[in-house]
Amino acid sequence: LNRFSPKSSNCIGGDQCSFYVKSIGLTLENILHDELRSNKPLSDQSISIKLSAAITIIMFIAGLINSALSLLTFKSKDTQQVGCGLYLLTSSITSLLTIIMFTIKFWFLVITRINVSIIHLSVFQGGCKSIEPLLKLFLYFDNWLNACVAIERAFHVFKGINVNKKKSKRTARWIILILPFCIMGTLIHEPIFRKPFEYPSEIHRNQSNQTYTNTTDEVVTERPVQCITEYPRFIQDYNTVILFAHLVVPFIANLCSALFIIFGTARQRSKTQKSQKYKDHVRTQFSEHKQLIISPIVLLILSSPRLIIALLPGCIKITQNLWIYLSAYFISFIPTVLIFMIFVYPSEMYMKAFKQSVTIGCWRSHQQ
Repeated sequence: LNRFSPKSSNCIGGDQCSFYVKSIGLTLENILHDELRSNKPLSDQSISIKLSAAITIIMFIAGLINSALSLLTFKSKDTQQVGCGLYLLTSSITSLLTIIMFTIKFWFLVITRINVSIIHLSVFQGGCKSIEPLLKLFLYFDNWLNACVAIERAFHVFKGINVNKKKSKRTARWIILILPFCIMGTLIHEPIFRKPFEYPSEIHRNQSNQTYTNTTDEVVTERPVQCITEYPRFIQDYNTVILFAHLVVPFIANLCSALFIIFGTARQRSKTQKSQKYKDHVRTQFSEHKQLIISPIVLLILSSPRLIIALLPGCIKITQNLWIYLSAYFISFIPTVLIFMIFVYPSEMYMKAFKQSVTIGCWRSHQQ
């Protein structure tokens, strides 16, 4: 037998007789594992935990406000004349579900560590297998809905006045119904390979010599339970492909659709308004629709930390750059609270619908 020391590698966690090798990618459990103190109240936790709790609460409140304003806008029939309105209405709901699951994930991690001695292992196992897959489902669904909005807009530019609004709404309903099942199919393996890892408790014996008796006091040190993933190599490669598909492909669809709208509209205008050059029409359209280019780039920049974190090796020394990894993790969820600012605020039609909904709501409350 070879002598084994788990402390010799950052890739290994646990004790000599019970250990695991960390898989590629960083999770919130990996980032905060060494910061959380077992069986200690929140007031006695480190500053990183307290600050993370405050940011989580702020993001949750911002997510509620964002979803409420977005739902108030897209519940109007004027915004649901074509498929875009239905996509954005669904996105308002999925963004709310995403930020709720994000909040549940953080507090589940904190509460189970604070109360490690009273939380039953089955409760931890249920949360370990369900919370992260559900969070990914809502997050990826939201990304694809944003891509569907961009593609729908590009299709309207291509069709012009010949757009069939009823067909557009019918297609959107089918996509909204089928898309979550497709995403779920790519994540079906997640609960299988996710499991709780229970560190063995350590017993320390303290001998005290007194005048007449020798006594031995046993002190049991409770060790935390951690949610881990143990993927085979081919599953890890599959995860990398799926991650790129759910994060990068929607960005490419957004960007290509925006470029098609700008250049397609400029080409149509150049045919009817021949007094101006094609380049001038392109500049005009870019000035009018620049938010269509800026929005996907902003979404990608904010989502890229999640992509980078997922590709980092799990065995890196997190404590040396804790604030970088923690900030990157929180930043990656900011797009879920920006639906109103990205899609409603720059649009005159959607802002008009929002103001009408607010006016009608105020009038009804005044009548009551």
